[in-house]
Amino acid sequence: MTETQVREKTPVDFWFDPLCPWAWMTSRWMLEVEKVRDVEVRWHVMSLAVLNENKLDELPEVYRELLGPKGWAPVRVVIAAQQKHGDEVTGKLYTALGTRIHNEDKGPTREVIAEALAEVGLPAELIAYADSDEYDEVLRASHNNGIDRVGQEVGTPVISVPGADGEGDVAFFGPVVTPTPRGEAAARLWDGTLLVAATPGFYEIKRTRTKGPSFE
Repeated sequence: MTETQVREKTPVDFWFDPLCPWAWMTSRWMLEVEKVRDVEVRWHVMSLAVLNENKLDELPEVYRELLGPKGWAPVRVVIAAQQKHGDEVTGKLYTALGTRIHNEDKGPTREVIAEALAEVGLPAELIAYADSDEYDEVLRASHNNGIDRVGQEVGTPVISVPGADGEGDVAFFGPVVTPTPRGEAAARLWDGTLLVAATPGFYEIKRTRTKGPSFE
């Protein structure tokens, strides 16, 4: 096979917080897209706790509680694992966490984090970073790298792809979708999302959600 016959995969940068069920749905869609389009997802951490830290008083109590120590723990452990064991563990650990937090409805407990670390073969002692601010500067830098591309008015997930013809990256929030599109349906949504996101001056399509996340 010659070099011209090898199709290079387009890098797709994806920012997530393990807490967010909608980001989880979108991330599973991106794994489907990898199967049907020449793309390769690169996983990055962002934090809903960081995003909302200056407006906690405006949020309902249930969200304030979620964005406290319980919200910091998973992202701190993921960023520590990334720093100590390389970028390649990020997506694997996210999958192990998200499956337990969302599909199995266990929530972001310390037990869940420990189980996820064990599943992907990472050292158990990484759980100590759930309560450590050692890598918070790196976490905030990763968060800002994603959110600065789309603005402070949105949350997770953030997706960024290279622009056409050498133009700057195209970044967007979402898409928010349930259940996860698969196969050709995943491909059509990807193609359409890129089309509208790359349109100059395009900002938003939205409608009221009538269903919650369906983890099928």
